[in-house]
Amino acid sequence: MASSFHNSGLYEDTVIARPEHPNPQFKREHWATLNGIWDFHLDLSVSGKDQKIYENPQSDYFDAFISVPFCPESKESGIGFTDFIPCCWYRRTITVTADDLNNDVLLHFGAVDYHATIYINGIEIGSHSGGYASFHFEISRYLHAGDNELIVCVEDDVRSNRQPAGKQSTHYESFSCFYTRTTGIWQTVWLEFVPKSRILDVTYCANVAAGTISITATTTGKGTLTARASFEGRSCGSASVKSDNNVAIAVINLSEKHVWSPGHGNLYDLELIFNEDRVISYCGLREVRTEGNRFLINGEPVFQRLVLDQGFYPTGVYTAPDAHDLERDIILSMQAGFNGARLHEKAFEPLFLYYCDKHGYIVWGEMGNWQLDISSNKSYAAFIPEWMEIVRRDCNHPSIVGWCPFNETWDFEGRKQQDDLLRTTYLITTAMDPTRPCIDTSGMFHVITDVYDLHDYEQDPTVFQRHYEHLSDGGYTDMFPQRQRYSGDVPFFISEYGGIKWSPSQTDEDAWGYGQQARDENEFISRYDALTTSILDNPAITGFCYTQLYDVEQEQNGIYDYWRRPKVDVDTIRAINTKPAAIEIHNQQQ
Repeated sequence: MASSFHNSGLYEDTVIARPEHPNPQFKREHWATLNGIWDFHLDLSVSGKDQKIYENPQSDYFDAFISVPFCPESKESGIGFTDFIPCCWYRRTITVTADDLNNDVLLHFGAVDYHATIYINGIEIGSHSGGYASFHFEISRYLHAGDNELIVCVEDDVRSNRQPAGKQSTHYESFSCFYTRTTGIWQTVWLEFVPKSRILDVTYCANVAAGTISITATTTGKGTLTARASFEGRSCGSASVKSDNNVAIAVINLSEKHVWSPGHGNLYDLELIFNEDRVISYCGLREVRTEGNRFLINGEPVFQRLVLDQGFYPTGVYTAPDAHDLERDIILSMQAGFNGARLHEKAFEPLFLYYCDKHGYIVWGEMGNWQLDISSNKSYAAFIPEWMEIVRRDCNHPSIVGWCPFNETWDFEGRKQQDDLLRTTYLITTAMDPTRPCIDTSGMFHVITDVYDLHDYEQDPTVFQRHYEHLSDGGYTDMFPQRQRYSGDVPFFISEYGGIKWSPSQTDEDAWGYGQQARDENEFISRYDALTTSILDNPAITGFCYTQLYDVEQEQNGIYDYWRRPKVDVDTIRAINTKPAAIEIHNQQQ
């Protein structure tokens, strides 16, 4: 049931972009999207705060319109400004009734890149730093019945070396494996009207053998938490428990056991009730762990056939123009024989993770750490708080089978890897979520890790195969032996390889990829087959991740192009990817 909130905008007949609820795993009945047309201003001189424009929101300072939730660099936003944006401002009216204000009102931001300051009716109500984590404020005390002015100021400096920015280009234009920047709001903004006594946060923990789901809820006030589970409409159990010191732990004994596993996205619907608060959610019955060099899901060895997904869209940049675009990428990947993805240099939105959950698609939860100089002690404050917010937000998704906070933390001048930061982040991550393995840094250089992964873009299949021929007999030597060594007691994962450069048109001289460009589709497939088969045939390797699912701007090494059109015969790629892996055959024989 919709609240009495009125989604008034400058254009009443404008179709609101991304109108769906942004987080199916924590959904209340009374909510309202704030996506749509907002007033906008590019503050290239970064003087808006000095001018105190938030105190005079009716001024002509706002000289453009933008479609939220798209970044101003994107075509979808209606702005399309791709130069550096040090600061920008957003404004819109929100209209509430006296009845709405009988509740607490939560103002949610899915993600804003990078430092956001929020004003309501001329008053600063809070701020947040971080381009990937979600955040919210309780704003009822700043509102009055009728129209209220909401203003958002965003400051962003991708060249500062002081903020994680992933693959966003630090040059004027995109280059190499760096692409169009994202500034400002890039995920859904919405309101929730909630009772004062409510569920703040919830964590699920599955026990596959026992067939139970443990639900830990943080609450405000005293009361009773009731949790009900169902599967495909059939009741599967419930539990009720009183909240003690604002924490309630309920355990549901499931009457039907349906495990979540790769390719089988079995999900239990959950209804959580605390006093007058009601949250609709879901969870999966799934466990993941490592045992020696094996990667286990629900106690069964799984070979990870992953692909690199960078979460870029031709017209939306960081933001998918439509929710179906999120699900489409998962379907395209599975059609090509992959069973999951590394979500690379970006923390993906919760709705994407919902579709991963739904399809039984395994992923690694990662962070866009690039552009942050981790050799500086200031990087602790710039990275760890936001990473903790992401882990806390996403930890209930069964599709996430591991965490990887950093990627390729090279030891080059001015950016030397700070081992203590990696160690601290690993320990924080595994303390927050002891149910999943954690890779400290993907590729290099490992300090403390549950999975030993590396990146290898060697294009000669014979040379590539020789790199790993001694994994089984203990004679393997890492490409950086002075910096990291494989002991053989954890899974070995080639988490980036291939990246075969191929532009079918053969006309794009600016196309970027790894190695000599394939001359045609047959050469691409031949090289892909040889590289991938050498991994599958090695009994000591537990997974691969091919670079990449689709082209991104000038980087043209995908199975699909940037518009998600196949560049090669997908059935052939699927046949290669789904060949039995040696480690799978070995496990079946034991």
